[in-house]
Parts: sequence; structure tokens; C-alpha cells
Amino acid sequence: MSIEIKNISFAVNDFEILKEVSLTIKKNEILTLLGPNGSGKSTLLKVVSGDINPKSGSVSFDNVMLDKISIIDRARIRSVMSQSQDIIYDFSVKEVIEMGWLEGKEFVTEKFDNALNKVGEECKISHLFEKSFNKLSGGEKRKVHFARTLIQMYNKDFKTTSRYIMLDEPTANLDISHELQLINILKNKANEGFGVFIILHDLNLAYHFSDKVALIKEGKIHAFGSPQEVFKEDILSEVYDLKVHFDTSTKKISYY
Repeated sequence: MSIEIKNISFAVNDFEILKEVSLTIKKNEILTLLGPNGSGKSTLLKVVSGDINPKSGSVSFDNVMLDKISIIDRARIRSVMSQSQDIIYDFSVKEVIEMGWLEGKEFVTEKFDNALNKVGEECKISHLFEKSFNKLSGGEKRKVHFARTLIQMYNKDFKTTSRYIMLDEPTANLDISHELQLINILKNKANEGFGVFIILHDLNLAYHFSDKVALIKEGKIHAFGSPQEVFKEDILSEVYDLKVHFDTSTKKISYY
């Protein structure tokens, strides 16, 4: 089962941001989207998640067209972490995470608390639950938003064929240790059967943990495949308009 993105185009005031983009996001896989600033990465994620409608083309979840899936059902099958998620009011960390929890007809405290404890332990933020969100560091806020994104995936009441996690630059403001912690959580989720669609800037990170990568430039998919297939010096140099060196012995990418 998969998300099928077919010939997606998107424009604002006749300026084309996405141009006939086609991709597949599969269960048990991490697909990383890479490309220069302004290439259409965040816009594509918003289209795939259903936050905005494309000019043309289609998105389907497990053979069901996205526009036929209700807002509530979308929340049950996919969870989204956007790049900017400001919280205006003075909520606690626990309250912010609770915003990601979707219940049925009534809120069941025990179910939420069990899920909260699990996601808190997994993301290593249990000690922050009672703190004011707005008083956290930038990195801590990203970890809390990540937990808010994950918590819905702990709700066992929703029986769906597949579930997907979509993230826009989730490693921003994280140090190396917490960056790897987040990536390992996503690896575990993919192994559990989730499909993961993630936007990154770090080429080395993407190479080492992605199952598939897609390179986008000026709204078009320039390359798609395994990291080994896509991460070629000539391809990367053309996409990023700079010289890229890939060390085949250390598997490290440098650019200048």
C-alpha cells in the first residue's frame, strides 16, 4: 500500500511552484525530499497532506483519492509536522502534545495518558510535560512538536490499512545527538509499517537513513530512487548549482 502522487502541479498567481510531480510513498519506507530553497519542497508536502489543493494532478492514499477522504479520516491515516508551528498562548508541553491527539466521540483520559507516556519516553521529553512550551529552547520546541506529530500514531482505536508520517525539516535546531535520536525513531516507525515522508537539507543524513530519495529543483523532480542511485556527483551538482564531491570510501558528501 502507498501514497501515489501523480502529475501534481501548483501555482500562485500564474507562478508555477510545482510542475507535474509524481512520486510514490510506500509503507515500511522513508522517502526523503531534498532540494534548494524555493524548489517547492514544503508546498509538495502540503499538497500531499491535503492542506492545500493542487492546480492539477492527484494524490491517493491506498487507492483512495485524497479529495474523497474526510478531514477526520485524514487525521487518522497521516500525521504532519510543519516547518513553523508557533504557539501563541501559554500552554504547557503536555497541552501542546494533546493538540495532536484525535479521539472518537469522547476524550478518554486513560488512553491519552498511556500514549503520552509512551511518546514522552520515546522522545525523551517526559521531564518537560509540566513546563511552559514558550519557555523552551528552539530545539526543545522541535522535539515537543515531533512528539505531538507522533502521538496520534499511538491511538490503536483507528484501524487503517496504512498510516503515514510527514515532516518538514524536523531536525532544525537540534544538536547531533537529538538529531540522530529523531532519525532512529523514524526508522523504527518505518520498520513498524509506517510510511515516512520527510524534507531535509542535510545530504549526508539523508544518504545514510533514507530508503528512497527525491531531488526537486524549480518544482520538478530531477531524480528519484535509492540513495545509491541518486547521490551522484553530477546529479547533485546540477540540482544545487555547485560542485559536489562524494567520497565513495567514507560515504560522505562535501560541497564547495
